[in-house]
Amino acid sequence: MAEIKPVTVHIMGNEYHVSSPADQVEQLEAAARDLDKRMRTIKSGGRIVGTDRIAVMAALNLTYEFQQSHAEEAPMSEEFDSRIKKLKDQVESALASGAQMELT
Repeated sequence: MAEIKPVTVHIMGNEYHVSSPADQVEQLEAAARDLDKRMRTIKSGGRIVGTDRIAVMAALNLTYEFQQSHAEEAPMSEEFDSRIKKLKDQVESALASGAQMELT
């Protein structure tokens, strides 16, 4: 079982205490820095007021980027799946014909 460590992160001048598996602390801290940077960028735009609204906009932006990256990966994944299936079929066919040759 992974060791859980307490971690303190700072976002928009606020301190948050969270827990993280020990081997993921650096990723969590990097994510907090990224979120802080995104929220500060939104705030500096001056059109959105209030930390909660800024957080929602940052979350929407992150979610959109996440969905876009997965949408771009999906066709490649399908192509790889198709290639793997084709190779598997070829290997099975070759093994089957090899087994038949040994029997004769």
